[in-house]
Amino acid sequence: MNNRVLDHFTPEERRRIGVHTCPGGDRDSTHSADVDYAELLPSLLELKADNFYVQLASEKQSDRALAALRRHVWPGQRIFVGVIDVLNPEVETPEAVRDRVLKAAEYLSLDQLGTTDDCGFSPFEDDTSTGRDTAFGKIRSRVLGTKLAELILER
Repeated sequence: MNNRVLDHFTPEERRRIGVHTCPGGDRDSTHSADVDYAELLPSLLELKADNFYVQLASEKQSDRALAALRRHVWPGQRIFVGVIDVLNPEVETPEAVRDRVLKAAEYLSLDQLGTTDDCGFSPFEDDTSTGRDTAFGKIRSRVLGTKLAELILER
């Protein structure tokens, strides 16, 4: 991968640059079946970006992806793991989110771990498949579930 793409940014600017990965959350895509996500992640982590937003809530092999992240994350990089599946109409419970965070914490150091949604709530132009109440419920669960995990991890 061409690592010079971000060279013209200062270290301070790079701290604000993030890369989002989404291996198949785009409707009827089959590319996640064609390309192993765990094999893609090491190349992405070679970018001189500091923040990576990684779809994991809907990932069928999240342990493989987390193991790849653990092996290839660089000092100073932060991994924001997806704990909300935006394509699933069911609102996750805070406890389900907590469990996803705790699982990620088994692989990544806490100073490099954050949470996010798998994708945006309108990833396909003006997609209205996720209603406002559902989106806000999912965001609320992400915040509450992350806080529940934080309380456990601080012990």
